[in-house]
Amino acid sequence: MAGNDAIIEVRQTAGGEPLKFAVTVRDAGGESQHVVTMAPATRQDLTAGAHTPAACVEAGFRFLLDREAKEDILARFDMDVIGHYYPEFRVRFADYLKGA
Repeated sequence: MAGNDAIIEVRQTAGGEPLKFAVTVRDAGGESQHVVTMAPATRQDLTAGAHTPAACVEAGFRFLLDREAKEDILARFDMDVIGHYYPEFRVRFADYLKGA
C-alpha cells in the first residue's frame, strides 16, 4: 500500500468523551477525509498516556494504510474498531507510534 508515501493530517475537533478528530490523508492519488473518535481510555490503554491523542490517531492511520488504500478506510469510525478488523493492531501499534 501507499502508507509510507501518504501525508496524514490530524486535527482534533472536539474534546470530552469521546475525543473527535478530522483526518485528511493525501497521496499521489488524491485525498480522503475521515472522522475518527477515540475515548480517552483508549489512548491510555494504547500508550499509557505517553503520546498525544493526535499521535495515536496518526499511528492508527499509518497502520491502516499499510493494509488498505486510503479510499477503503471507513469515512467515520472509532479507534477501537481497528482491532476488530485487524487483531494484530494492539500488538503492532507501538511500532507505528515511533514514526508519529
